Amino acid sequence: MSTKTIIFLTGATGYIGGTILQRLLSHPKADTFVINALTRDLNKAAQLSSLGVKTVIGSHSDLDKLEDSAAEADIVITAADCDDVSAATAILRGQKKKFLETGKAPILIHTSGTGVLVDNAKGMYASDVVYSDTDISLIETLKPSQPHRPVDILVSEAGAEGYVKTHIVLPSTIYGIAQGSLFDKGISNPQSVQVPALIIGGWNRGQGGMIGQGKNIWPCVHIEEIGDLYMVLFDALVSGQTIPNGREGFYFGESDHYLVYDLAKSISVALAELGHSKSEEPIPFTDDDRQKYLGGRYVLAGNSRCRADRARALGWKPSKTTKDLLASVKPELKALLASGRIKE
Repeated sequence: MSTKTIIFLTGATGYIGGTILQRLLSHPKADTFVINALTRDLNKAAQLSSLGVKTVIGSHSDLDKLEDSAAEADIVITAADCDDVSAATAILRGQKKKFLETGKAPILIHTSGTGVLVDNAKGMYASDVVYSDTDISLIETLKPSQPHRPVDILVSEAGAEGYVKTHIVLPSTIYGIAQGSLFDKGISNPQSVQVPALIIGGWNRGQGGMIGQGKNIWPCVHIEEIGDLYMVLFDALVSGQTIPNGREGFYFGESDHYLVYDLAKSISVALAELGHSKSEEPIPFTDDDRQKYLGGRYVLAGNSRCRADRARALGWKPSKTTKDLLASVKPELKALLASGRIKE
């Protein structure tokens, strides 16, 4: 019987999941892990196999595979679609099966996001409401209709039942180009979503901008530092530490806060330098612009304010600030050009 820790990871070819997998592969105790990663891409599965990662060929739609893989694992780390209730239910069903067979509660590290906190400001005002990951009663006032909340509730309640130890990581605006062999080989996606969305929208419109006046506030975190948070949490768990889980198991990924206008301004300046913004001053995306250039989405339109108090108490030490976020815009733009996602 193997004494190795079996890990099941979803989202391995993504931005966050690839970062987690990169850390697991280079972990000092990597030889004590068996990593099973879900992917639908046969070519990427072959590449992952060459790195010593076992693959499960499938997607979130393959509920039986999710259940079986979770039932086999000691630790499940989800970094794919955080709004897929059916997939989350299948994974938890597998973990409950593991508990009933062994009498030991397996571990779930679930990736959500601070979008769960977002309000309807539409860029017109800042909010004074700041959530702490230690203030569970305030988190529990969030409506079930909030983004990501249905799965967060499902995971938290499963942890409260006791058959699984659940930990929910909630990254904020993640920025920076992910580094490592998984990204160099094209196995995992090296870029985030929110900042590139505003860059691409401004590039295609020919003018940088934001929703409303950009008076709303968001937290931010660099991809390497959110990777650090997952590993701080992971290391605490595999070492046998008793850390907050279940109802208490929320961990915000926040290193600083920024005014969305300031991000839009940095994007406008970068675009103007390349002749793709009429001025360095950002202007609002109209409803028509939003449909045409942002895919109909309200990108970074509300307030999402939080403090990573529990995450820091666990030993996470992010040091990057809003200055680093704004400085990341030009490299992000260059990467989008290099990848062909925007064209000169």
